[in-house]
Parts: sequence; structure tokens; C-alpha cells
Amino acid sequence: MRIIAGQYRGKKLFSLGDAQIRPTGDRVKESLFQILSIRLVGARVLDLFCGSGALGLECLSRGAREVVFNDASPESLAVAQKNLRAIGCKCRTLGYDYRTCLARVTGSFDLIFCDPPYKEDFCKCVLDTVKERGLLEEGGLVVYESEREECAAEGWVVADRRSYGRCKITFFARRTEEE
Repeated sequence: MRIIAGQYRGKKLFSLGDAQIRPTGDRVKESLFQILSIRLVGARVLDLFCGSGALGLECLSRGAREVVFNDASPESLAVAQKNLRAIGCKCRTLGYDYRTCLARVTGSFDLIFCDPPYKEDFCKCVLDTVKERGLLEEGGLVVYESEREECAAEGWVVADRRSYGRCKITFFARRTEEE
């Protein structure tokens, strides 16, 4: 696993040895960041289920102003912190379950990555909490990775949807008054 582009391009990342952890594949990551590229410079990002930190680190490499890394797994968080140290980045890392993180995190974000374990379905809860707490900047996106395509929550629209075999990525935007 490597950082694909930007300031830290080519940097090898430490990964988790746990077979239960499923990092976002390089092909998917490359496509995802081609879609998001213009949104990254100066962005504030929340990586809600950060795992090794690969998505958030890719954002930093491509010009994000700040990334908050969160994972409930101490092992995952330790690997993410090791990757941050390896590239010399000081970022906020949180070790909460996703509900606690969304309840405690402050400010709003331009991008929120949500890549939970595939067997779980947190989509509606995440979207409802992000909306209630005002955690997404106007024009921001929640990027949700799962096996399922169907997810709906009041006040949200699907801005884009991509399928990469088993992996489905849905880009959620806040519904505007006119929609």
C-alpha cells in the first residue's frame, strides 16, 4: 500500500495484519481521488473509520489543510499513527466508535470519509448525525464505501455513485432548498 500522488507520492504505508480489515484497493483509491481532486486543496477532512489512515494520508498528500483520523480499533489507530509519524505529519487522532466521534468532533468538514466494515450498515445513522450536528460544510460530501448501494436519509442527495466489483462508493451531498 502506497500514497498514490502529491507531496508524499510513493511513500509506503504500514498496514494492518488483520484479515478482517479491508483497505480500499489502489484502483478504487485512484479513481476516488481523481473524482475528489479539486476538492482537496485546503480541505478539512474527517476519516471516520480510518484503519491504516490511507485515505486521510492521501488527502494530506494532495493538499488538505487538516485531517482528523478516527477509529475505534486501538490496533488500527496505532497503525494510522505510525503512518503519520513516518511522513512527519501531526494530525488529530481519535479512538472513538463512530457515534461518539460524530458527537464529540467540533467544527465542520469539507469531506467525511466513511468506510466501515462491510458487514455493518451505519449509513443512515452517519448521515442523520452529520446533518443534525452541522458537520458538513456547504458543498461538502460524505463519501460512503460499502457493499450495498441502497442508503437513503432525509435531507441528502446522491451526488455520484461508483461501483468497483464488490466495493460501492456513494457520494452524498446535502439537499438544497431548491431540490
